Amino acid sequence: MRFRKEEELRRGAAKLRESAGDGPVKVLTSCPSCLQGLSRYSDETGVDADYIVVELARHLHGENWMADYVAAANAGGIERVLV
Repeated sequence: MRFRKEEELRRGAAKLRESAGDGPVKVLTSCPSCLQGLSRYSDETGVDADYIVVELARHLHGENWMADYVAAANAGGIERVLV
């Protein structure tokens, strides 16, 4: 099973590189278990795995999106509702 998954990742990455060039290839998922499983193949296949929302945040808000968010939250950027 592991060999088949690794071969599929290699084949998919090669196909992407044929059409898009020799850049990095990343598999996106929203499932924590899938991310953990896909991350195991990164060394052998050269394909990284990440969450879809993390990639969107990085694309929309830049590489430092998380540090910027934490800084804004710590500076009073999050409202608290007291009941």
